Amino acid sequence: MQRENLPAIADLADLELVAAVAAKAVGVKQLLRDVARDYAPVVFANSLGAEDMVLTDMIWGEGTEIGIFSLDTGRLPAETCELMARAERHYDRRLEVFAPRHEAVQSFVAGFGINGFYDSVEARKACCHARKVEPLQRALAGKQAWITGLRAAQSQTREKLKTVSFDSVNNLVKISPLVDWSEREIWVYLRANQVPYNALHNRNYPSIGCAPCTRAIQPGEDVRAGRWWWETSETKECGLHLVDGRLQRVAQGVEA
Repeated sequence: MQRENLPAIADLADLELVAAVAAKAVGVKQLLRDVARDYAPVVFANSLGAEDMVLTDMIWGEGTEIGIFSLDTGRLPAETCELMARAERHYDRRLEVFAPRHEAVQSFVAGFGINGFYDSVEARKACCHARKVEPLQRALAGKQAWITGLRAAQSQTREKLKTVSFDSVNNLVKISPLVDWSEREIWVYLRANQVPYNALHNRNYPSIGCAPCTRAIQPGEDVRAGRWWWETSETKECGLHLVDGRLQRVAQGVEA
């Protein structure tokens, strides 16, 4: 999917679109309340991207009983850390933050080098595992369900995502409430509700991860072209949403 122009996405002059997004948000908020009721304890993995700030607003803004956590990989952009602090002030709430284990990062650096993730897909996935996957596993321990900001339109690896699936790796239900939202709808919601967002979005970073692995995109590029840009599109997942090396796509025994 090629990215639209950000000012156009943020334009609130289309009152019909604003109303449609507001109506769509009502359904997502109800889904979140249902999930909080049916799957407690449930948590939201907030990566602090635009989609995740929409869900943060829907959860914290409505007082829904869903915990929110973020992963501090140790290589996040300064703008992402600033957004963490700004979001906490805005909602008067505190994010739970999970960091990688020191020994895991030390082992990666000893084996591959400080920036070894550029050298091979194997090395990059090892870095992602130490800094993201293992901390996520700790964050999800003991939970019945987790919520993500994944959207089907983000990349070809996500186009067949389900709203509800079963995460067989972490053994819990996985909910993606914004799976059918467009980027335009995401930005209409953010602007209409004055939700804080990452300053890098204003500099052509539609998808933001660790600083060394994220760059701005050029006009006409795919929205995730700036993530692990030295790799092919087929490998551009960090492992948080993979099962046996493949993205989870099919709900198993759960009605979507």
